[in-house]
Amino acid sequence: MPLDPQLLALLACPEDKGPLLYFVDEETLYNPRLHRRYRIVDGIPVMLVDESETVGDDEHGRLLAKAAAEGIAANFDTGEGAGSAASS
Repeated sequence: MPLDPQLLALLACPEDKGPLLYFVDEETLYNPRLHRRYRIVDGIPVMLVDESETVGDDEHGRLLAKAAAEGIAANFDTGEGAGSAASS
């Protein structure tokens, strides 16, 4: 079940307070700056750092490539300029 767009617009990484990439088909939110993935369980984002998964370089690359190929953008703009979310 996809997240409500209004909820998605409010979500931020609990660690760095930055935007996330939302992968509907994988039921995850991803912070590319910290390589951290947050699960979505039964339509509820689990936004706890202790419950998140830190992904390796290969998985990070896969997620960024998938986001680029599918036009997945950060859920909000930080105003820091283009490419800031993918600079890690």
